[in-house]
Amino acid sequence: MKLAAVAFCLCLIAGAVWLGLTLTTSTESGETVESCVAEPIEEADASFCSNLEVTYVEVGNVTCKIIPQCNHFRQKITAWPPPQVKFREAESDKSYVLVMVDPDAPSRNEPTMKYWRHWVVSDIIGANIKNGLPRGNVLTAYEPPTPPPTTGLHRYQFRLYRQGDKQVSISSNENKNRGAWNLDKFLADHNLSILEASTQYMTEFDGEIPNFNKVQRDDGDDTEDN
Repeated sequence: MKLAAVAFCLCLIAGAVWLGLTLTTSTESGETVESCVAEPIEEADASFCSNLEVTYVEVGNVTCKIIPQCNHFRQKITAWPPPQVKFREAESDKSYVLVMVDPDAPSRNEPTMKYWRHWVVSDIIGANIKNGLPRGNVLTAYEPPTPPPTTGLHRYQFRLYRQGDKQVSISSNENKNRGAWNLDKFLADHNLSILEASTQYMTEFDGEIPNFNKVQRDDGDDTEDN
């Protein structure tokens, strides 16, 4: 009986050690670090999040969250391709317009370049957006978040509008400058009055911008590959 009790205790200890290892990660130097998890944004900003999901392959679902600083995610996001955007309640035979903007350009305290236009796609079939595929007529090509240094956290907002049978366009001249976009005028001009879903995530500058083909930062500066 004593041997059985000792064996049972050893099993419990081994299980506890294994569980501890699954919750932490060891670096090459032997230093133990916590798991990399995106934190929810504050309640005041969370009120903007409604029925829209945004997912990047490497970091996962960032809906209503702050991009974590670990794993260099805040640097990597400036080079990632467009995210998956999902509206589960989309009507399969309806058309939608997706808008991604930064209302905090160049900073939340002084948003003189609000709304910085990051991505606009029209004619998205409901069946596609329902499955996380915002395929349609790309009016403004996707530009990853590149918040300027020392400007704090930026909100990156995704807005999905019911398009109906309306034609939606952005002129080539307007596309030359993404900053200080008059979003309200765009919506009024195209009678996009029904906001079906929305969400946002937050991130900020965190070190060097990775090398990739020409980045235009949210403060209007162009950054070339070095």
